[in-house]
Amino acid sequence: MAFKVSINGELFDKEDAKISVYDHGLLYGDGVFEGMRSYGGRVFRLEEHLDRLWASAKAIWLEIPIARAELGRQIHELLKTNGISDGYIRLVVTRGAGTLGLDPNRTSNPQIIIITDHIALYPEEFYENGLEIVTASTIRNHSAALSPRIKSLNYLNNILAKIEGLRAGCIEAMMLNHKGEVAECTGDNIFIVRHGSVYTPPLDAGILDGITRQTVITLAREEGLTVHESALTKYDVYTADECFLTGSAAEIIPVVRIDDRVIGSGRPGPVTRDLTRLFHELTRHVVL
Repeated sequence: MAFKVSINGELFDKEDAKISVYDHGLLYGDGVFEGMRSYGGRVFRLEEHLDRLWASAKAIWLEIPIARAELGRQIHELLKTNGISDGYIRLVVTRGAGTLGLDPNRTSNPQIIIITDHIALYPEEFYENGLEIVTASTIRNHSAALSPRIKSLNYLNNILAKIEGLRAGCIEAMMLNHKGEVAECTGDNIFIVRHGSVYTPPLDAGILDGITRQTVITLAREEGLTVHESALTKYDVYTADECFLTGSAAEIIPVVRIDDRVIGSGRPGPVTRDLTRLFHELTRHVVL
């Protein structure tokens, strides 16, 4: 069965799901999106994702032409239509079709696109054995130029860093900010563990305020771990006892080597394993 895609509330086979080539989302990356997970047919942290979607849209002066409750209903209906219980949702809002040129006032009819599918961002063996990553030379966009807290449709900054990682034989890469501090990876937030405490870059390091990141911070603190949101350098990562990444698609995945330096024992560490267990208990066994 071909999965259905929702565009402005109308369902299409994914091969027939189309928007205008004049849509400014395509022409200029003018739009916002969210990537979400469903577990047991329910969207994990839906309200937090919708909060961030509306905040991103407000930041770029884009009015979303649908009520939040109705959008949430459409997401769950599409999951049911496609028979997806545990899956991935991509929610996209474009500026809409317009004339050539940057002027957003010459566009109309923002497009609301909902895609539900399955995703395996990383092969299973990497969850068992850990990732090897590299530091990209492409730095994170300067937060004074474009806030990384806006999940816009323009991901070229991340894609260029991703290409660097792939060319180095790694499927993920760590990005630094303009001050040389650790920001995040191309699609995930980053954490390290040192002497039993958990560290992750703060929002002002130029990172996305990840929903999974916040969930992991909460789980760690509930488990009695000290969590620091503080500036990190490459040295901090190189000398960490453990390192792991978080994201809606990735969930929690360990990192065991960076820039050819072994992290800790070279195996996923106990804090990473415990937090992964807690996250799985939260998402797989609890009504959300």
